[in-house]
Amino acid sequence: MNMKFPKVRKSAELFGAICGGLLISLPGIYQAVAQESTPKINPCPKIFYEEPHNNQVVVPQGCPPNALTQRQAAQGVLPVPATPSQDQTKLGVGGETPEPGVRLPRPASGEQTQQPIPEGGSTNEPPQTPIATIALANGKVTIRFVNDTAANITYQVIGDTAPRSLEGKSDVILQGLNAPVTVTFQRPDGGQLIVTPQPSSEPGSLEVKFNEATDAAQGRSALRIERNGSVFLN
Repeated sequence: MNMKFPKVRKSAELFGAICGGLLISLPGIYQAVAQESTPKINPCPKIFYEEPHNNQVVVPQGCPPNALTQRQAAQGVLPVPATPSQDQTKLGVGGETPEPGVRLPRPASGEQTQQPIPEGGSTNEPPQTPIATIALANGKVTIRFVNDTAANITYQVIGDTAPRSLEGKSDVILQGLNAPVTVTFQRPDGGQLIVTPQPSSEPGSLEVKFNEATDAAQGRSALRIERNGSVFLN
């Protein structure tokens, strides 16, 4: 009896130590499980990228830009939107973890992110350089057409005259045209024309010579004179 008592006591102490260790570790295990089960919250909710909020609400700093944020950043009203953080990239737009096998939506084919337009400019091609410049006389222009080809040329002052014919090896003078002036011309036989504008010594006067073109790239079919006297060919 006396020999068995120490064994029983040692067993009770061992059992108490095991139970105590479990009780001490349980709060840590619970906290770890709670952290695993708590979803990460993204400050960029999905509704920011859905209509109508996509074009009505500016997203917070650090969120992927929606349509309105991009437009205002391009206009200089807002700073350039920051790129999404690594956590946001993993979570996806809106902060919800994508389900396995589900892909986040991507821009449609051909769709591009709006780029800022340079201040004072546009995305169009740079302005064309005038081929000549004349000094207008009270906003009026006098044009002398000289046809150095052997073919007839049909010309028309847009908004002022009907189509007219200029015979080969001849010339014609058009007076009192109000700038801006646009004149079109062509050969009825389909041939190409080399057009050479040359300012005259008289104010507001321009001489335009027509010659045959062997290369289609040299062909021209319209002339325009702006209010500032700039002359352009197309």
